[in-house]
Amino acid sequence: MGVFTYESEVITAIPPAKMFKACIVDGDTLIPKIVPQAFKTVEYIKGNGEPGSIKKVTFGEGDALMNKLEKITYETKLEASPGGGSICKTSSKYYTIGDFEITEEGIK
Repeated sequence: MGVFTYESEVITAIPPAKMFKACIVDGDTLIPKIVPQAFKTVEYIKGNGEPGSIKKVTFGEGDALMNKLEKITYETKLEASPGGGSICKTSSKYYTIGDFEITEEGIK
């Protein structure tokens, strides 16, 4: 098993509280409406949406990476930027099965 880490940083004019609500709190309801086949289930393991919560997302079957990844973990941090917007930092870790290798281009 290998672990591939992908990190990104996005700066936006949207304040952190609005970004958190849109991406984290409302994301569970919005994404299934936009892409219904994407998620099978979404459940909170710890917390209920506040900062520090841990959420388990089960993806639908038939995904291109099925049987190639054991799991994926995401960490998202939102910080206020000097101009009143947000700095959104994400870190994703992909835990591969066997000798499968994933690339940054494959994730994008």
